[in-house]
Amino acid sequence: MEIKTGKGSIPLVVLLAIWSVSAIASLPGLAISPILGDLNKVFPKVTDLEIQMLTSLPSLLIIPFVLLSGKLSEGRDKLRILAVGLSIFFLSGVACLFLRSIVSLIVASCILGIGAGMVIPLSTGLVVEYFTGDRRVRQLGYSSAINNLTLVVATVVTGYLANVDWHLPFLVYTLPGLSLVLSFFLRRRPPEPEPARSIQLRNKRIDWRKLVGLMLFYFFITYAVLAIVYYASFLIDDYRIRSSFSGVLIALFFLAIMLPGLFVDRIIRRLRSWVNFVALLSVAAGLLCLGLFRSEALLVVGALLAGYGYGIMQPVIYDKAATIAPPRSATLALSCVMAMNYLAVMICPFVVDLFRDLFHTHGERFPFLFNAVLVAVMAAVTWMRRADFTLGLGEEYYRD
Repeated sequence: MEIKTGKGSIPLVVLLAIWSVSAIASLPGLAISPILGDLNKVFPKVTDLEIQMLTSLPSLLIIPFVLLSGKLSEGRDKLRILAVGLSIFFLSGVACLFLRSIVSLIVASCILGIGAGMVIPLSTGLVVEYFTGDRRVRQLGYSSAINNLTLVVATVVTGYLANVDWHLPFLVYTLPGLSLVLSFFLRRRPPEPEPARSIQLRNKRIDWRKLVGLMLFYFFITYAVLAIVYYASFLIDDYRIRSSFSGVLIALFFLAIMLPGLFVDRIIRRLRSWVNFVALLSVAAGLLCLGLFRSEALLVVGALLAGYGYGIMQPVIYDKAATIAPPRSATLALSCVMAMNYLAVMICPFVVDLFRDLFHTHGERFPFLFNAVLVAVMAAVTWMRRADFTLGLGEEYYRD
């Protein structure tokens, strides 16, 4: 079976190899989350800081290695970088299954973050390499959908495995082994060059002004929706709803991010320059629902609206980043944008705490209501600048 790419066609197994890399991009830190509460019992002498380092240090290391991988991809074999990153990711994940001390687990998790950082830019970079035009937009949507679906499924699986043995959640870190095997098919079928009409070929170098705009916009929307991931459990506790419901909300949030990725090209054709405005309104409405209402049904609606809006904007931002760089630099441009995701993950709680102190409030609704206001303001700016490259979609974006 051959899959059309806009440049020609590729076998289905090559597409599966590309999708497999997309699937593992969000795994770092996942295995630890279901067992954080149990690690104090497993390691009774360790401090809370040491336990937190299992998740924070890998995320910290991912950022520089995402950027390094993007830079190396300009002048070196991308598939070699992918193979090295996958090997480091896989081997450190296997090691975590057998390690028995907290120090060794922290070291292995840091090495895992290095491998993951090398792989993450290529989760979208490979899509840009193999696809162009509308088919690229569609595949970037699929990549985002696969990424978030894997996150939801793996979270459920690791939660179950954690009940059996605290080592078993680390099994999810062995999935890069499958991607490593499939990557050999990528080498056997390299991508075709960009067609003469491609937007990318108009660029001699990365348009850094536009790229910085995309980076800031991606950082902002990621920060805004992370309120759901970080503060849903506190909100649910404040609303006196069963604690397990926060897990349901977060799972639905990630599922909602996945959904628009399946048909993002059709959403773009329908909304055109209004796409980010509509998506931002969806996020703002979702955050308001979470901050204002105590009904479980309306909380679900809020999580779905916020996730759906974010899920529209994410692949659009990735595609824009690719169009403002020549083909050899597209992965570097994407790495700069994707690094903003991990930066937002790291500093979101600090930003919220800063504004809580400024407004002298520590209510559990504050992160949702405050971020809803910020997103609504951004939506108003987007409406006024909907022809802008970063906030809207100019006609040039569709010429391909």
